[in-house]
Amino acid sequence: MKQKIKIWLECFRPRTLPVSLSGVIIAIGLAKWHQHFQWIPAMLCLTFALLAQIASNTANEYFDYLQGTDKPGRVGPRRGVTEGDIKPETLRNVTFGLLAVACIVGCCLIPYGGWWLLPVGIIIALAALAYSTGPYPLSYHGLGELTVFIFFGIVPVNLTYYVMALRFDPLVLLFSIAIGLMGVNVLLINNYRDVEDDRAAGKNTQTVMRGRPVTAFAYLLNGYTAMAILAVFWFMIAWFKVLPLWALLIPVLYLVMHTATWYKLRHRDGSALNPLLGETARNMLIFTILFTILFIIYS
Repeated sequence: MKQKIKIWLECFRPRTLPVSLSGVIIAIGLAKWHQHFQWIPAMLCLTFALLAQIASNTANEYFDYLQGTDKPGRVGPRRGVTEGDIKPETLRNVTFGLLAVACIVGCCLIPYGGWWLLPVGIIIALAALAYSTGPYPLSYHGLGELTVFIFFGIVPVNLTYYVMALRFDPLVLLFSIAIGLMGVNVLLINNYRDVEDDRAAGKNTQTVMRGRPVTAFAYLLNGYTAMAILAVFWFMIAWFKVLPLWALLIPVLYLVMHTATWYKLRHRDGSALNPLLGETARNMLIFTILFTILFIIYS
């Protein structure tokens, strides 16, 4: 039983889950800071984001298996369906089951945000599948980074805030861009590690097309750009004291961690890159949680 649980946990890719959770968490913090926080839509958004990402992860594993992208003994984390630990039809059923539950949870947000959320939810569900399958699988045509940026940055941050505040906010938009860039870095680590396998399978990620040196530079640049995007917010802290001045240490801490992870990226290869995926997600989550705590305390 323990072994089966471990296999399914690996399939859900827990190291990547901070990518979806971070966007919702920071939006909750901003909503609390702006006096718009509501428990029920906040928890619904967290649940939806978690289920949608897990469904996207299992869909990615299932469809990569069908297309022969993942092979036994791969450099990355073990894939249960590829290694024969999970039956393909079981993984397919779990994927669509998770997606169905996510859609039900998403529908519960309609009373808070309006019926226009329904087509948005449908687009999110389709994107979870279109990432790895369909007539034009996004991750196979160099569009994985853009997809992550939109659906793990722009969409969750702004929509989570909206269902509580019933309006959009420029500062929230800036945070969504920053979160999106941080989230893209998790995918860059993944593609950096798998570049040879992806190239052999005909999966044209940006790393396959641009090469590892460009990917490593993009990784570093994304983190620094994310902090630069929030320059207006740093000015608000420094000049208007909207938060204590020591809050400016948080972006510094993030950049120190980010640079350290980038350095490891440049000096590791193969399976030694696996921990850096979780480390990148951790950096993002630490930044998010620290600011969310401050938003709550000073709301």
